[in-house]
Amino acid sequence: MEKISKHVSYKEATFSQTATRKDIDNTPSEEILERMRVVAENIFEPLRAHVGGPIKINSFYRSIMLNTAIGGSKSSQHTRGEAIDIDDTLGCMSNKDMFTFIKDELDFDQLIWEFGDDDNPAWVHVSYVSPENNRRRILKASKVNGKTTYNVMNV
Repeated sequence: MEKISKHVSYKEATFSQTATRKDIDNTPSEEILERMRVVAENIFEPLRAHVGGPIKINSFYRSIMLNTAIGGSKSSQHTRGEAIDIDDTLGCMSNKDMFTFIKDELDFDQLIWEFGDDDNPAWVHVSYVSPENNRRRILKASKVNGKTTYNVMNV
């Protein structure tokens, strides 16, 4: 398999340095691949069209073993192929602007302003389940006493 969607390759959707380093299998099932396609078509592709250029994918699918190895949440939507973390390391549009576009223009389940500061998140986490099950939940992640906390954003 080469592509999840027009602009998302299978390789970038499943790549993890941790998985490579620890020899962890990060191969999604067909069911998970279908969910990844749904996320790519409903979130990534419309966002990329708006941005007008490439967007870095920090993390998409994570097997349960990989998610455990990186200390991810036990209920992470990444393990079900329903979440993607994106980052403007390529200079096409700020993370804040991508966050705002997703919030204002796209349907989503969760949208998380991941760390950073009040002006720009370090990266953006967004998940998508289905039109009938998306919660449109908007959160801000921060560290409190070394522990990650999530607070509802009033936007």
